[in-house]
Amino acid sequence: MNHPVNRTILLFDIERYSDRDDVEQAYLRRMLYDIADRTLAAAGVEETKRLRADRGDSVMELIDADTSPIALLRSLLTEAPAQLRTINRMASSSAQIRLRSVLATGFVAIDGQGGWVGSDLNHACRLLDAKLLRAALRERADDFALCVSESIHQGIVRHGHPGIAPEEFHPVTLESKNGPLGAWLHGPLPNTAEDAGAPAAPAPHSAPAPAAGPAPQGPGATFHFAGGSPSFGGSLVAGDQHGVSGGTVHGDVHLGGADQSGTR
Repeated sequence: MNHPVNRTILLFDIERYSDRDDVEQAYLRRMLYDIADRTLAAAGVEETKRLRADRGDSVMELIDADTSPIALLRSLLTEAPAQLRTINRMASSSAQIRLRSVLATGFVAIDGQGGWVGSDLNHACRLLDAKLLRAALRERADDFALCVSESIHQGIVRHGHPGIAPEEFHPVTLESKNGPLGAWLHGPLPNTAEDAGAPAAPAPHSAPAPAAGPAPQGPGATFHFAGGSPSFGGSLVAGDQHGVSGGTVHGDVHLGGADQSGTR
């Protein structure tokens, strides 16, 4: 296995891909490739500076660290949605393409079989499959939902570079077997009651507990990936993956688990 190298990690996933027939899936894959290529080209990413892994309804891109992540994020905020609008204006309802995307950074190694290995990559895959990101896309009319990692937010978003508005990103936290996973969702938080994430903000003030006993606590849950590695976009990276569910309680908020078979 090669030594881990710092990369920018870009992930795309097609919503409700498995609901389509073979002809429609083939068309959606072509559109996914086209959107990814145009988005990276608009960011000035050269072909020699990227590696691609195909996961059927999803695509992973590893981009050399010397390529500007600022330009890439700006392109994700502008070019990717523009490409989706252009495609979907002329497409039938069965050929509409809607995408979830994650932008992250981290160290990734390539093993002897050409597989990609790294906890930062696992983290990005978990974000892509998070129920909150799925819910965000369902509630939007612009066909695109983007989540960025803490490293992207700290290194890029919060500095307010031209074309990147920090106030449009909202902190979210997801629980996993390895601890909380922090990230930032672009655009409004979803309103769906069963969302699996919560704003990573200070805990709200609770009403005083009754004199007879402590304030009630809601049910807890977990965010669990069995088998040691996540799957994403309906295609297996390694092992099984169970999604998340949860809610708001009067005490602490515990984010967590149930079946992660979200619609695509």
